[in-house]
Amino acid sequence: MNVAAPSFRLDGKRVLVTGAGRGIGLAIARACAASGADVTLCARSAGEIGEAAAALRGLGLKAEALPADVTDVEGFAALVAARPAFDVFVNNAGTNRPKPLAQVTVEDYDAVLGLNLRSAVFAAKAVTARMIEAARGGSVINMSSQMGHVGAANRTLYCASKWGLEGFTKALAVELAPHRIRVNTICPTFVETPMTEPYFRDPAFRAEVLAKIPLGRIGQVEDVAAAAVFLASDGASLMTGSALMLDGGWTAL
Repeated sequence: MNVAAPSFRLDGKRVLVTGAGRGIGLAIARACAASGADVTLCARSAGEIGEAAAALRGLGLKAEALPADVTDVEGFAALVAARPAFDVFVNNAGTNRPKPLAQVTVEDYDAVLGLNLRSAVFAAKAVTARMIEAARGGSVINMSSQMGHVGAANRTLYCASKWGLEGFTKALAVELAPHRIRVNTICPTFVETPMTEPYFRDPAFRAEVLAKIPLGRIGQVEDVAAAAVFLASDGASLMTGSALMLDGGWTAL
């Protein structure tokens, strides 16, 4: 009987995290680096990711900054093509513009669907092309949401983008399985980040959210980072095409 514990270490793995300047992306980059990975932090905010990478290196960890805009599909693809293949891709960059559909503009649609779905699809295309060339497998982690499994008022665009990302993930998981590349999503509930902080200043909004989470607490970036390390690791080697729910029970109601 094999009694060896599965390894959740990431030693020797090259990890790329988009949207890594703050919030969930930065927490994931830190957790992966602490788990032994060589992490590349990617975001438009060159100053933020530069400081974050330097701070990680100051702790003796492996990290570098890659300033890039994932909405520039061709530019991002060129940057990825010029670098060694990554073993793990955390496709995290995203946004939201919550409002009733009656107030949604074409510009809102282009901003939310453009970053959350269009950019995510073509970023995954660029990174997995290099993974296939390297022929050593890999893990793609698409940052979805509980809103990729349910609906909510004022979130028509966000739900559309995340439901689309869930379908894309399942199809890509099947397509890339012969290359030993796993593709999964992480689906958090509301998480306290710089992006959500203004909403949680409203006591009524906080109470409304908590009423829908059986575990009774708002998500923290560390919750999501832990899930990302798991999916990146060999401990999740048989997991692909799946959605890892971090919703405190929201979708169980």
